[in-house]
Amino acid sequence: MNKIYFGDNQAVLRGLPDASVDLIYIDPPFNTGKAQTRKSLRTLRTEEGDRVGFQGRRYTTVKLGEMAYRDIFDDFLAFLEPRLVQAYRVLKPNGSLYFHIDYREVHYCKVLLDQIFGRASFINEIIWAYDYGARTKSKWPTKHDNILWYAKDPGNYTFNYDAIERIPYMAPGLVGPEKASRGKLPTDTWWHTIVPTNGREKTGYPTQKPLGILRRIIAASSNAGDTVLDFFAGSGTTGAACLELGRDFILVDDNPQALAVMAKRFENINAIDWVNYDPRKST
Repeated sequence: MNKIYFGDNQAVLRGLPDASVDLIYIDPPFNTGKAQTRKSLRTLRTEEGDRVGFQGRRYTTVKLGEMAYRDIFDDFLAFLEPRLVQAYRVLKPNGSLYFHIDYREVHYCKVLLDQIFGRASFINEIIWAYDYGARTKSKWPTKHDNILWYAKDPGNYTFNYDAIERIPYMAPGLVGPEKASRGKLPTDTWWHTIVPTNGREKTGYPTQKPLGILRRIIAASSNAGDTVLDFFAGSGTTGAACLELGRDFILVDDNPQALAVMAKRFENINAIDWVNYDPRKST
């Protein structure tokens, strides 16, 4: 049974058994020092509209709603450390952790993860590069996130090389028609668009990550029937990818808006146990 917990992730983690999950992916708050928000808008065609569209037609913008969470921590590493210690405990001996963060905090987080997992357990730093949104003129525009991959045992971990989807060559003419038609395996730099603003994936949740990124991680570092844990679940993209790939999942979040998004996203899925977590009742 897949599970979605509404509650504090540190308390939920303490209640999970030792060595009980095969893969952990987390996308914690990036400690940007501001509230992350996402507005849902709709445009209506009117003569007095505030926007001009195709062929000069005017449209009025109607705000449907707004989702937000505060991304501010006085001591980000002190917030993360007890949760990562529990993450290490609940991983199976051949399990992996994928830790998604941005350039502001990645250096400090890697040192913390080295201390918890051991430096030898660091396998890769994946750069997820995208090209969307505003561009500053005061520095090189920041258009990437960092994903740190740690294996609990660097000598024994899951990596399904043949299950990874191939991508097109950037210069297919240089490799010949056979290789070009087969494509290549991704490197540690992943070019992948963000969730399109008008795409089918969009849930309206701030910082929602694309299904393509989660599919790649889960396909590579888990097997069918394995259990995947995400204790900063947000919009539930990890769960959606697990459903596609035949993995079980455990999702945790304490933001009511996140739970509302996941409830809508999984409304037609019966095999989910929704848990309103009270740590006083845990064993």
